[in-house]
Amino acid sequence: MTGRWDGTTLRWPDDAMLGPGSPFELVEENVLGETMRVFRERLRSYRELVDMAESYGDRDAFVFGDRRITYAQHAEMVRAVATGLARRWKIGPGDRVALFGANTAEWVIAFGAITSLGAIAVALNGWWTAPEAEYALGLTQPRLLLADRKRAARLRPQNLSVELAPMEDIVDEFCGEPGAVSFPAIAEDDPAVILFTSGTTGRPKGAMSSHRNLLMLATNTGYNQLRSAIAYPDYVPSYPACTLAQLPLFHVSGLHGSLVHCLALGQKSVWPIGRFDERNILMLTEQERITTWSVVATQLLRLLEHPDFDRYDLSSLGFVGGGGSAWSLELLRRVRTQLPQVVPAMSFGFGLTESSGMGTVNIGSTVVSHPDSVGAPRPTCEVQVRDLAGTTVPEGEEGEICLRGPCVMLGYYDNPEATARSIVEGRWLRTGDLGSIRDGLVYISARRTDLIVRAGENVYPIEIENRLMEHPAVADAAVFGIDDRVLGQDVHAAVQRRDNMSPTEDELREWVAEALASFKVPSTIVVLDEPLPRNATGKVLKHVLRGDAENTFVDD
Repeated sequence: MTGRWDGTTLRWPDDAMLGPGSPFELVEENVLGETMRVFRERLRSYRELVDMAESYGDRDAFVFGDRRITYAQHAEMVRAVATGLARRWKIGPGDRVALFGANTAEWVIAFGAITSLGAIAVALNGWWTAPEAEYALGLTQPRLLLADRKRAARLRPQNLSVELAPMEDIVDEFCGEPGAVSFPAIAEDDPAVILFTSGTTGRPKGAMSSHRNLLMLATNTGYNQLRSAIAYPDYVPSYPACTLAQLPLFHVSGLHGSLVHCLALGQKSVWPIGRFDERNILMLTEQERITTWSVVATQLLRLLEHPDFDRYDLSSLGFVGGGGSAWSLELLRRVRTQLPQVVPAMSFGFGLTESSGMGTVNIGSTVVSHPDSVGAPRPTCEVQVRDLAGTTVPEGEEGEICLRGPCVMLGYYDNPEATARSIVEGRWLRTGDLGSIRDGLVYISARRTDLIVRAGENVYPIEIENRLMEHPAVADAAVFGIDDRVLGQDVHAAVQRRDNMSPTEDELREWVAEALASFKVPSTIVVLDEPLPRNATGKVLKHVLRGDAENTFVDD
């Protein structure tokens, strides 16, 4: 599906499914002072979502290891914990409550309780070290911190200015009591959650999302799934919808893309315990008859390459999707070979924490015909490409990708300067990504901070990374610039070798030179045995590879 281009702005094409009388009817409304396209029929707060989802009754909502929680139980526990938080700590509208934990049932229930009270959940990165968590707590100044035992032990009590309560104990205690709180009114654009940017180049910022933001991705994805089911009826899984939900809840992909999405559509979500383990994912897919894998590209590649891949029954899978950027041609080739049943409805998209995970989506046949594109804007999004002066550029020309829609965050918490730089007139979001619009589709070239300018020539790392990944001896690759006195910047790369293979630097340089211009060939390529350093969302920490910072990532 390609978008509708009017010379300056790219939008989703007209579709009967979005017209009058449809459950996905689009209308124009005022959102924070600007007229935008929204779905007429929509939930207005996370509490409304919890209440609506209760109607699914005894259907499994969550699977966490051996623990199963139905939709009715989930709603009951959210109300009980909300009652406890309101009574013991007087938590109410506008209060901030921090969550510091792994993907657990307790995190999900506490989040629902906090937001149902009109309070703001501060979702700390569960893999942060003590100094990183303390920085975020100092920035947001929550009234209460709920941390699981593992994270609580990581913190330094003498550096905390907030009351710390054990998440598991608090949720367990309050779930044993009846829920009787009087819930306050919640407006659509009231703040609901603070999620932190990746912080791959500096201190993370707290992106503050509203209840409207929180529910955007679920409605848009529901529309796209229904479109796929109509377009490809032979590929709709014969099993009840069930999503592998293993992306972190403290990130937009896990929170919006898995938790909120599955609650809104009444789907069972399966949350693996502990670190990412390919064999466990394959086993859970067979046992729970999982129909959707929601993964980042590196995780999908690890699953496809696992030696036990063919030993498990994966016939229930009908959808595979992810986000962040276009997938490499090698990854798409492996999906077509090993999971052919998912190809007609597979999708990946482009979005940011600041856009609630929303932006564009490449889905269905367009994935096959234009695999290097991130697709067209979602129905409630608009895309422009602008130059440094903020002027839109013609089709095919490169510039900064800008997004607009009801998905754009309220702003960065307590950082009006950064908010003003990111959200400009008309509530357009500057993404910091470089790209272009061609034939109704969006193409991403690079993060502006990743762009390498070598002797006046623009070098885009993704192009070189994709070429390196096509080499049979390379499992992963990252390309980055290093300052050079003569060239301005020079091109460098780090690759992870595949097991039992030992590519040489010269061999890899020659491989790149066969397909790309000479100025794009890395001056040096470091071959590593260990995986490349990544953050919680799978992004390579290029500042660590450059030697500008240490890798503080804790994978547990």
